[in-house]
Amino acid sequence: MNQILEDNELLQKGQKAKIASQALAVATSDQKKAALLAISNELRQSISEIMNANVLDIEMAKKRGTTDALIDRLMLNEERVNTMADALIHLTALHDPIGDELANWSRPNGLHIHKVRVPIGVVGMVYEARPNVTVDATGLCLKTGNAVFLRGSGSAIHSNQALVTAIRRALQTTDLPVESVQLLEDVSHETAKRFFKLKDLIDVLIPRGSKRLIQTVISQSSIPVIETGAGNCHLFIDRTAEVEMAIQIALNAKTQRPSVCNAIETIIIDEEWFMNHGDRLIQSLVSAGVECRIDPAVASIYPELPVATKEDWQTEYLDTIVAIKIVSDVNEAIHHINEYGTKHSESIISETPVNVKRFFLYVDASTLYHNASTRFTDGEAFGFGAEIGISTQKLHARGPMGLEALTSIKYLVTGAGQVRE
Repeated sequence: MNQILEDNELLQKGQKAKIASQALAVATSDQKKAALLAISNELRQSISEIMNANVLDIEMAKKRGTTDALIDRLMLNEERVNTMADALIHLTALHDPIGDELANWSRPNGLHIHKVRVPIGVVGMVYEARPNVTVDATGLCLKTGNAVFLRGSGSAIHSNQALVTAIRRALQTTDLPVESVQLLEDVSHETAKRFFKLKDLIDVLIPRGSKRLIQTVISQSSIPVIETGAGNCHLFIDRTAEVEMAIQIALNAKTQRPSVCNAIETIIIDEEWFMNHGDRLIQSLVSAGVECRIDPAVASIYPELPVATKEDWQTEYLDTIVAIKIVSDVNEAIHHINEYGTKHSESIISETPVNVKRFFLYVDASTLYHNASTRFTDGEAFGFGAEIGISTQKLHARGPMGLEALTSIKYLVTGAGQVRE
């Protein structure tokens, strides 16, 4: 396909999404609910079709030598498709924020001002090998009256095509425009660059994936971007941490699903706690199949373990690998996190209130935990329903982004003939 045809297809899909967003903006909650239920039902009816498409993506991934962790992200089975369908049903039960009045007031000149929630318009999603994002993003965008323009990765193209085909087939039976959901099927980097420049047709871009993907979108886009940063998350085990709690949280935060962004990548340990209990922690991790990369400061104690380097402190493994950092106190832990973290999720295990307070005050991240796993950073665990992503920036949205993060505001001003002098 030559560039002129590619650009025409890109522009046409963007224009269709923009037009659809105008109808979506005035759709009723009942109309949106009916559409989500129809999509949920169609996904279940299309499980065989979706799984057959996913097999093609998995086979391609294996031929490329993709890691097991990334294949896990890519894989769809009957349970996962049903989970996506269930999430849409759950979404219908959540409050529709569109039209909510956030504030109202009157001015001395008699003007009455109302601040209300409205849709953003067209949301552009850029994501990697996680086809569930296709359904999550569609559901959240439709619920909030937004059209969605999806740009997944080549590694999931067959899965995304099958999912969007099912979604659009369902929309044909509803009052919402079929063109509300668009998929960019040309996944070349050249077309992606042009996608990032559709400022007149796409209102916001939300990238979900690796640090490299996110930085590429930020650097190349002329469209506003909500940064959903990589998850180089840390667990700090303080001197007074309860031993069993610390070990169980470390195991959960690393092994429950290592391929996701809210899994920990480094365990920071107070040196006194480490000398007393470090062996138990490391043996528990190793027994669970985790490769531990040990701080050079204590490497001589564990000659069988690889030594951590600065690169390890910076790495989001997304795998059963964890770096072990030894520190003298909470202040050194905070310094390490703020230097190498990605402002995602950080946890402290401690029975010392002053240290917990200091950790909460000085660690710069969207979500901080005390005596709990970082794995809870997501929309469902926070009670938001399905999430569009986890923002690590400070403007517009931060942390798990549910329905309200996909809205903007509008001021409605009522007068009685006032003019400004």
